[in-house]
Amino acid sequence: MFVDDNVLRFRGKEYRRVLIRDSYRENGKVKHHTIANISKSSDEEIEAIKFALKHKKELKNFVFLKEIKIKTGLSVGAIVLLEALARRLHITKALGNTRMGKLALWQVMARVIEQGSRLSAVRLASQHAICDLIGLDSFNEDDLYKNLDWLGNNQVKIEKKIFDSRMSHGNKASNFYLYDVTSSYLEGHENELADWGYNRDKKKGKMQIIIGLLTDSDGIPVSVEVFKGNTSDCKTFASQIKKASMRFGIKDVTMVGDRGMIKSTQIEALGEEHFHYITAITRSQIEVLVREGVIQLELFEDKICEVEIEGIRYILRRNPIRAREIEEGRERKLAKISGMIKEQNKYLLEHKRAKVKVALKMMRCMIQKLKVEDFCGVYARGRILSIKIDGDKREKVSQYDGCYVIKTDLSKEMAGKEEIHSRYKDLSLVEDGFRTMKTGFLDVRPVNVQKARRTRGHVFVVMLGYIIAYELKRLWAGVNITIEEGIKELVAITADRIKAGAISYQQIPEPRDLGAKLLELAGVSLPGALPYRGVKVATRKKLPGRRKKQ
Repeated sequence: MFVDDNVLRFRGKEYRRVLIRDSYRENGKVKHHTIANISKSSDEEIEAIKFALKHKKELKNFVFLKEIKIKTGLSVGAIVLLEALARRLHITKALGNTRMGKLALWQVMARVIEQGSRLSAVRLASQHAICDLIGLDSFNEDDLYKNLDWLGNNQVKIEKKIFDSRMSHGNKASNFYLYDVTSSYLEGHENELADWGYNRDKKKGKMQIIIGLLTDSDGIPVSVEVFKGNTSDCKTFASQIKKASMRFGIKDVTMVGDRGMIKSTQIEALGEEHFHYITAITRSQIEVLVREGVIQLELFEDKICEVEIEGIRYILRRNPIRAREIEEGRERKLAKISGMIKEQNKYLLEHKRAKVKVALKMMRCMIQKLKVEDFCGVYARGRILSIKIDGDKREKVSQYDGCYVIKTDLSKEMAGKEEIHSRYKDLSLVEDGFRTMKTGFLDVRPVNVQKARRTRGHVFVVMLGYIIAYELKRLWAGVNITIEEGIKELVAITADRIKAGAISYQQIPEPRDLGAKLLELAGVSLPGALPYRGVKVATRKKLPGRRKKQ
């Protein structure tokens, strides 16, 4: 075993490389095996290791060997992987090498490892060797709250740097950009962006914020924006046009948005920037086009059909699977109504003083709630209720089952009908992103902040975490394991802290088979050792003192 100490030159600069290596012979040839990389160690530490190896046969005579101690160190597997991916995905470069940039990087990594508040992120840092890995000094939850302010103030610059870095590394700028919005309910009423609005989470009595996510055609996030909770979908769209044209400098863009997102006002704004659009129209709009003779119901088939009127193209299709699902849902609703009528008839029979009018009113309210009042009704004959279904009206309602129309101003030379159809279907990638960010892996709730700037910083952290999660999903696609399970496996890789006198470092063991496979698939290798800087991370709020005495 020996110390390989060399100075390497690269692009006019000199770099010192110091490795602990071992020599052996294989088939008569001398080969070397690297045990650890100690290039980042101090000169005193390197010289001490050289001295120890030089006098290894005499070390028993040195008293300091009695002071060698080995302790279980901090977790290293997950943070080494995430730090490498953050560099590869240009997140580290965009955040910068300042203290604020390093704190932001930790917030992103902590969100991927274990979702929680700023307080929990500090406690998590005390379990991982993050300070030793990225050279971060001690911090607490107050530092992370200030870091959210910094992220909120610098989000525009960071998003632009990530986008530019991707383009400069061979990624071709997409011509299609996907945009959709979602809501996220809040606990309490103190958040500056909280307001009442259409709650997609079906949480009655909860205020909310609106989150808009802009991605490229592959579903990789480009930008995220937080709006007040009462902002309508279409009102969030104008800022996305400005982002694409002014901030990112994209030309020949086609914005893809869902029903109700791109309306006449938004189409005019797109035209001013010479942008194009792909969207869908509502069922009521389809019915108007049928009545006006622009399209015919006979055109809705399994195969994609197209109609062009005055430069606007309508892509028509009937999804047979969706049509069958809608019809089955309608049958279940009618079965429920019939069952409730039987219960009401039994109740009226057993309770002579019960009023038929009350039972009728309740059933009619249920029919309206289930949205089948167009063809379904209830009437009373004496004290017996009966369901009434109008077959002609039911058939008229069902003729639109599974039908949808995609609308675009793209010419046939710019995109065929199949491509337009595929691009609109790509909106499911944004929905996947929302699932991961909201209720899935990254879990944006609870927000745990009140200021608008910090709320935007928090959601931005989640978006950056999703960029890493998206890459992990791609890299680990061939392994029967979830991202959460993979991260937990790597969290289990902990270093051994070696202390010999005044010298301390962290030796990293080889991972188990699964951990080694996950790292290999990600193209990441663990270092042999890490320096031990002795940084202590702790919260200002002491948990034991706040616990109730049992």
